Amino acid sequence: MKNNLIQNKEEYHKKKINWENIQAEMKEKFGLDIYESWLKKINFIEEFNNYILISVPTRFIRDWITSRYLDQILQIVKLNKREINRIEFNIMEKKDDNYDDDKFIKKNNTFNNLNSSPKISFLKDSYLQYNRIDPNKNFDNFILGQSNKLAFEASKKVSQDLAQYNPLYLYGGIGMGKTHLLNAIGLSLKKNYKVMFISAERFMYQFVKSIKSNEMVKFKDYFRNTDVLLIDDIQFMNGKEAMQEEFFHTFNALIDKGSQIILSADRSPNKLSRIQERIKSRFSGGLVVDIQNSDFDLRYKILKNKVEELKLLYSNEVNISDEILKFISTEVRTSNRELVGSLNRIISFSKIYNKTPNLTEIKVILKDLLNFSENKVTIDLIQTIVCKFFKISKNEMLSSRRSRYLVRPRQTAIYLSKLLTSKSLPEIGRAFSNRDHTTVIHSVKTIEKLRKEDNELNINIDNLKNKILYNKENEI
Repeated sequence: MKNNLIQNKEEYHKKKINWENIQAEMKEKFGLDIYESWLKKINFIEEFNNYILISVPTRFIRDWITSRYLDQILQIVKLNKREINRIEFNIMEKKDDNYDDDKFIKKNNTFNNLNSSPKISFLKDSYLQYNRIDPNKNFDNFILGQSNKLAFEASKKVSQDLAQYNPLYLYGGIGMGKTHLLNAIGLSLKKNYKVMFISAERFMYQFVKSIKSNEMVKFKDYFRNTDVLLIDDIQFMNGKEAMQEEFFHTFNALIDKGSQIILSADRSPNKLSRIQERIKSRFSGGLVVDIQNSDFDLRYKILKNKVEELKLLYSNEVNISDEILKFISTEVRTSNRELVGSLNRIISFSKIYNKTPNLTEIKVILKDLLNFSENKVTIDLIQTIVCKFFKISKNEMLSSRRSRYLVRPRQTAIYLSKLLTSKSLPEIGRAFSNRDHTTVIHSVKTIEKLRKEDNELNINIDNLKNKILYNKENEI
């Protein structure tokens, strides 16, 4: 047996990296746009004991990948082989030692003798491959809540009355619906107008490609002749001065001819880094709208809507209780994208094991997404907040008295301790004056039953959960 283990271990260490698998994982993680623009150009060269050597065509591409994606790429590689702890680059295209992309762009940013330049597929490739407006992301299926209502109404207004707000600048965290709204605007307008929907990454890539291919005239015409320009993730258009210079003139040309510009970013214009002040000023000159983090009600609506979609897809085989949906809506607050991702995890678990997971299992399934942690939520904090809510002292809660006005708060605190911490039943019992673990089980089952019957209690427990998770004991 020992020899088999040693042999398996040796075979594992001899196993070589499968770069095709890593490319597939990068495409899935970063999306097609980023993969096609930057990561597809990576070539695997060789694997060493604890690092791999890869190549890219230029120093510009190497620097871009290193500054934005390298940590995540290394994570993907380590999942395939954990011994790898670094990635090294080799530049395949031989250049002058003093080569610099900005200098290259400035040096070649003249448009003489372009009539002799060879034809390339810039227009066809860019528009057909990277201007793909998703017909499934429209205004009708955008889930509306208080946090995104203004952004939704502004987007609808722009799609009905061109250049009403110009530019329209939407900003907010990852997965909050910015791309969905840009897509919905493009979908609504493309029937009557020439619409261009592109990410900042793709704009930058095409700009550099056009310079190097001697096709800047086509680039200029292509972007300046559109009626509606939608650019996603504008924060990535940072750094390169020559590219920002071209974007500034394109922006002005479109505004002057009455074209509509809609932009999205992860921050407000004044907080964009390494972007020219005059560009930030232009961004602020239209309507700037903040898409705030989703509240509980919106997260719950998103999950309910997704469950209904999945029921249609799987012919009503999806069975997720309201309690589970409320639990996810309370705990997963990072982004709407991860909210839906957490639901997909639970459904996958259900299909694999042919059962609906309970809350304990869900905590394990979603452990990397849940916002609470052992350090943040303690039984002492739960007891303090519950006592304040029910207006009793902690000594009364922990006493042996069985008065009704004490029993319900005590059971509630025990239930929340089981729900919001990873403490075992005996540990919870000890925290409540050395009560037996059977008392803990009885309290949890009692509250679970009452939550189904008593709507007021159910609401109170949801409120208590939010106060505990946000440590808002002073707001009671």
